[in-house]
Amino acid sequence: MRKCLLPVICLLLIFQHGFSQTLLTPDQFLGYPLGTRFTPHYKVLEYFKAVAAATPNMQLQQYGTTYEGRPLMMAIIASPENFGRLQDIQQQNLDRANDKGRGSADQPVIVWLSYNVHGNEAVSTEAAMRTLYLLADKGNAQTQLWLRNLVVIIDPCLNPDGRERYVSFYNQVHNLVPDVQRYSREHNEPWPGGRANHYYFDLNRDWAWQTQTESQQRVAMYNKWMPQIHVDFHEQGIDAPYYFAPAAEPLHEVIKPWQREMQVLIGKNNAKYFDEQGWLYFTKEVFDLFYPSYGDTYPTYNGAIGMTYEQGGGGRGGLAVLKEDNDTLTLTDRIAHHVTTGLSTIEIASQQAQRITEEFSRYFHNAATAPEGVYKSYVIKAAGNAEKLANLAALLKRNNITFGYGSKTPKASGLNYFTGKTENVDITREDMVISAFQPRSNLLQVLFEPQSRLSDSVTYDITAWAIPYAYGLPAYAIRQQLSPATDSVAADNNSYLAATHPYAYLARWNSVKDVRLLTALLRQQVKVRYAGAPFTTGGRTFPAGTLIIPRSGNEHIGSRFDTYITSLANEVKVNLDAVATGFVEKGTDFGSDKVRYIQPTEVAMVVGDNVSSLNAGEIWHFFEQQIGYPVSLVNEKNLSRINWKNINVLILPDGDYSFLEDKTQVARLKDWVSAGGRLIALQGALAQLAGGDWGIHLKKESDTTTDKDIYAPLKSYANRERESVKQFIPGAIYKVQLDNTHPLALGYPDTYYTLKQDDHIYEFMDDDDNGWNVGVLKKDNYLSGFVGVDTRAHLKDGLLFGVKDIGNGKLIMLADDPLFRSFWENGKLLFSNAVFLVF
Repeated sequence: MRKCLLPVICLLLIFQHGFSQTLLTPDQFLGYPLGTRFTPHYKVLEYFKAVAAATPNMQLQQYGTTYEGRPLMMAIIASPENFGRLQDIQQQNLDRANDKGRGSADQPVIVWLSYNVHGNEAVSTEAAMRTLYLLADKGNAQTQLWLRNLVVIIDPCLNPDGRERYVSFYNQVHNLVPDVQRYSREHNEPWPGGRANHYYFDLNRDWAWQTQTESQQRVAMYNKWMPQIHVDFHEQGIDAPYYFAPAAEPLHEVIKPWQREMQVLIGKNNAKYFDEQGWLYFTKEVFDLFYPSYGDTYPTYNGAIGMTYEQGGGGRGGLAVLKEDNDTLTLTDRIAHHVTTGLSTIEIASQQAQRITEEFSRYFHNAATAPEGVYKSYVIKAAGNAEKLANLAALLKRNNITFGYGSKTPKASGLNYFTGKTENVDITREDMVISAFQPRSNLLQVLFEPQSRLSDSVTYDITAWAIPYAYGLPAYAIRQQLSPATDSVAADNNSYLAATHPYAYLARWNSVKDVRLLTALLRQQVKVRYAGAPFTTGGRTFPAGTLIIPRSGNEHIGSRFDTYITSLANEVKVNLDAVATGFVEKGTDFGSDKVRYIQPTEVAMVVGDNVSSLNAGEIWHFFEQQIGYPVSLVNEKNLSRINWKNINVLILPDGDYSFLEDKTQVARLKDWVSAGGRLIALQGALAQLAGGDWGIHLKKESDTTTDKDIYAPLKSYANRERESVKQFIPGAIYKVQLDNTHPLALGYPDTYYTLKQDDHIYEFMDDDDNGWNVGVLKKDNYLSGFVGVDTRAHLKDGLLFGVKDIGNGKLIMLADDPLFRSFWENGKLLFSNAVFLVF
């Protein structure tokens, strides 16, 4: 994670009156009217700098950089009076958010406007320039009046890498006179499109999890300001009119009445201006407030009025496009709409400043002193996996959720997330304890709720995300208030068994940190083995999957062997044990064929038009940013050029592959697998293989009735959305039984918690199938989240994770995404096992 000092020491541009530059409109500065072309990112920043140079009551600050090295910038503008006490305003506001005071009566409202989180929704950044100008223009009496009660923060582009991908594409291919026909190339981006960031992550789903560098740096700055109003500017389909709040159901129950009322008030003000112009719009549909990691929900769960504004157009909009009603939608139109709602929101914020700041203070005071919800504390156990607990601690710190370890009350009774039963729990010094009596109580409640409570089943995103399931850590929701005994846990130091000249070093295998050690060793050509079964040596028992780094076979390292291995382990912070012999007291000796040599692994992943860029990006990010191991990205159309001898692992992300319909290419792929290759197929790719001659089969719908209802097809058109949700599963959590003696499940207990996003489940493999049923659903293993009645009846007694032997190679079956949005921490070891241990 980037150092927190970055916002302090990075570029800070505060221009004084003495410069006296002339404030230019965007059109004057750019040399073309806004809306006649898309502005490159560097020119946008140049305009913001020019406005700052001409505006003494504006501050421009760089708060970070993207993966591709582009600056992340924010502008802060206020009335001259408020600007003169900006630091004091910020501190008073943080005191309110931390329940340390209510601040002065004239405390201004902080409004944060975020543009272009989806790179190909590029109208946002163009609108940001116009909005900034109107706020900076001293001749605009209306905006200057509003600023008396406000501090406005503008982030002109949350996703510069994605936006530049889109703008570069469009500016290179569009006609001199924009072609309004949707089938023309200027309205059809090449894969992967500009929506996502460098690693193809949807940054609008990453606010709470902060897996991406842009999110980490932005949210760190957001939490230093804690605005009362946050607007996230988006685009939707070409034919959709403009959307603004109030939001659709479901709205999470922690959202307060005053937050709902303010959404309505702002929405009505937006509608007033749209009515004047005769512009179409809609509210209360599609865009709900439930999933906690959006640009509207995350601020809402942090005491703000969080809203999404959606303009029709998106990546297919271009400069002008023909709508289905034969009207032409232009970029100029889209800019005008976003500027209007931005200023309308600022107007209401100024008018309602006193009420908003009072309600904001009350929100955090009530959270700290009288938290809502039945659970007042949470206990999370490391269960032998200190790294996962440390990763969870880092997530909580990034979200300003306080916690500690141990408890002044060593025994309690609470809901066990994994069993669903109320049980007694002994609280030890190493256990994390989180009290709900804290300012961020509402966000805590949302992130840890054992069961999502939906007011409406038609929702826009996943409906379950509880942190204990995502991290695979035993946890308890407690109805009584607990106070942590300490705010930190003693660090684990490297421990070594007595050995002056070790026979081998051992590293337990249960976390991504251990994967990083393995990849570091493999990159340095160190030979590593792993135990296929538990063993005991020196009086200590080691689990299956333990890495064994023997001196034998690594003679090429020479006398540096000990310092070399231990230094690599220290770099990735893995504890090692040293043993003086390969003879074990229980289990198999290190020379047994059950102690398996980890082969050098060359990995390739298929990408391209038919591949889910989100899933491919998760995998790419995991290799490069989390475990530091190379992966070759191969476009599907170039598969015929692969030298199959150069790779031994091929990954097929979620997708629908053309080459799998080509008999010649499928035969070549099967020959490669039979010769020893490992094919890892995820989600839709696995379902596509099941439709071919690969010996695996999707489980069919079972017909449990003998007398069919002949009237079942007769459905009300008005209820079409309600009927469709019977097969709907936007994201629900299921308990998976694991065969943890198989290499695919090493490092796990006998259960795993998966996020199910479709109804794909596979028939069990028997002896004739030459396969292993590693992760299965037995009966109804549903835990949390919305699942349609038909889908829930289908998702039982079947296979989700398995390995099928094909000749000397393997087909590794991952029906669900173990790397989902990179916040599903507990799946990362499963995916690593598939890459490195299954052979």
